[in-house]
Amino acid sequence: MRLLKLLVISVIILGGMMFLLSLLFPSTAVVERTGAIHAPIDTVYAHISNLKDWEQWNPWARPDTTATLVYSNPPAGAGAWYSWEGKENSGRVTVLASDPSKGIHYLLEIKNMRPVTGGIELKPTADGKSTAIFWHMEIKLGLLPWWKLRGFVSDRIYGPSMDSGLTKLSKICEGK
Repeated sequence: MRLLKLLVISVIILGGMMFLLSLLFPSTAVVERTGAIHAPIDTVYAHISNLKDWEQWNPWARPDTTATLVYSNPPAGAGAWYSWEGKENSGRVTVLASDPSKGIHYLLEIKNMRPVTGGIELKPTADGKSTAIFWHMEIKLGLLPWWKLRGFVSDRIYGPSMDSGLTKLSKICEGK
């Protein structure tokens, strides 16, 4: 009985210490990628603002191949959205802001996951012949230790997919 009591107390103390330690971790995870696309801003904007085009370049546009996609009408501009319902998951992307000279900001909501706010910002490069692109995502992690620990690996989890998406977008916009 004494051993069981000691085990329970140890688990409670260890859990409390982990929770208190996790309070020192950031409650937001940010993943960012940048690049340059050798195409004018209006060409790049046309592909990022129209949610139907996302399937060609965005690594998460069709997270489940069995998913049914539904798009708003029109599928571009502020307020545009698309949703999916599949065997593995369901979710929705909503464009919060859209500006042809600056890019878009969006909200990504996936069932049983934390909401993600993101943006794809555009500006001309110094020579004016290309477009500089900045893709960022911000995930509010909350207070639970296991979510905060996931924040430390967010860049390793999502970064390579973002790199792949920017590469595909670049090839599409450059006509390769």
